[in-house]
Amino acid sequence: MAFEVADFRSLMALEPHGPDTYVGVSPEYPWGRVYGGQVIAQAYVAAAQTVEATYRVHSLHGYFIRGGDSDEPIRFEVDRIRNGRSFITRRVVARQSNGAILNLSASFQIEEPEPDAPAIFLGRDTPAPDELNDDEIWTSLIQRRTLQTDPQDHRESAWTRLVDDLGDDPVLHAAGLAYLSDDFPTEAVRATHPLWKQRRGEQGLFSGASLDHAIWFHRPKPVTDWQLHDFRGSGMVGGRGLGIGNVFAADGTHVATVVQEALLRVAR
Repeated sequence: MAFEVADFRSLMALEPHGPDTYVGVSPEYPWGRVYGGQVIAQAYVAAAQTVEATYRVHSLHGYFIRGGDSDEPIRFEVDRIRNGRSFITRRVVARQSNGAILNLSASFQIEEPEPDAPAIFLGRDTPAPDELNDDEIWTSLIQRRTLQTDPQDHRESAWTRLVDDLGDDPVLHAAGLAYLSDDFPTEAVRATHPLWKQRRGEQGLFSGASLDHAIWFHRPKPVTDWQLHDFRGSGMVGGRGLGIGNVFAADGTHVATVVQEALLRVAR
């Protein structure tokens, strides 16, 4: 039986279980498996427990190994790969009784007084979130408003935010971005599939899963404020497709870059 989780802060509240080992739980999701963004976020939180607060996460790279079971707790085992003066590296393996479900690498950097030189910007013609209506979505933890895009662009974009009070905890806000980042990239991959172009909107066309997921954190912004997740699909080969996207704050700040490889098979 899946666990009751009242809010995002509770979802990220991992319980210590020995040295560098933590346990988290999962609510039930409509598709039957644990949401990948949840496992990425929890694994990052586990890694952050072993890092001094003066270091901030700058990248996460995760491989989804098998689907997680919401009826069972998830064990996060942290390996302290390296402690450097500027960078810290951690590896986290998320496990359940049937074996590993995620292998995550996390890198943290101390703040450095170097130039901030953005080169990617929010489009000036992008509709603001208050110009759009809320989507019907699979969880009460997220609020999302999707932009209309041209199917020929292989692009999927949505304003999204967490519905919770996270205070000013940088670990929780980074975890929130990790949680949200798995919600939309597969949509961009699907937009490139030939069958989707023919039968767009039809349910049950595909079966599949996220294969791997990477996030580069550029400039921290509250994840409880609206942020635009803007993804484009780069095509399909061997059932695999890549969704590449950027995350922007409402003021145009380039917050993060996200890349996900997804597996899409025609349902039989």
